[in-house]
Amino acid sequence: MARIDARTLTRELLAFNTINPPGMERACARRLGAILEEAGYAVAYHEFAETRTSLIARIGGNPVGFAIWFSTYSTFLSKPGIYLEDLFVRPDWRGKGIGRALLRQLARIAVERGYGRIEWSVLDWNETAIRFYRSISARAMDEWTVYRLTGDAITRLANS
Repeated sequence: MARIDARTLTRELLAFNTINPPGMERACARRLGAILEEAGYAVAYHEFAETRTSLIARIGGNPVGFAIWFSTYSTFLSKPGIYLEDLFVRPDWRGKGIGRALLRQLARIAVERGYGRIEWSVLDWNETAIRFYRSISARAMDEWTVYRLTGDAITRLANS
């Protein structure tokens, strides 16, 4: 199995986050490493190693980008869908079609499985990503608001 430097990929991914609590890099690297290790060997450019919920883009056997996703279900569509948790392309490989290729492969999975949609979130300050998403005909769901429970809030609700 090819050696994957999950810590380097994690550092590059977290460089975009404005909030990185202590220990986040180590925890994320461990989780991301487990996902990436499932992907296995070298895959040629624009080919993908698919695990249960990830795609890894490689060039010359080296990972240059990934998409981490999971299945969802839409009661509105009465169909399953895909939620894209992370789309990441290493900085030196951006603008070379890697992100588009990852999303194209994810769209192929959705079509093959009869899924009704692919959804994701983007930080409102990430204009480069927003322009890219618009270029592939994705549209913002401005009428929706994201809610989240984390840490102690989850525990309090579970114990209530």
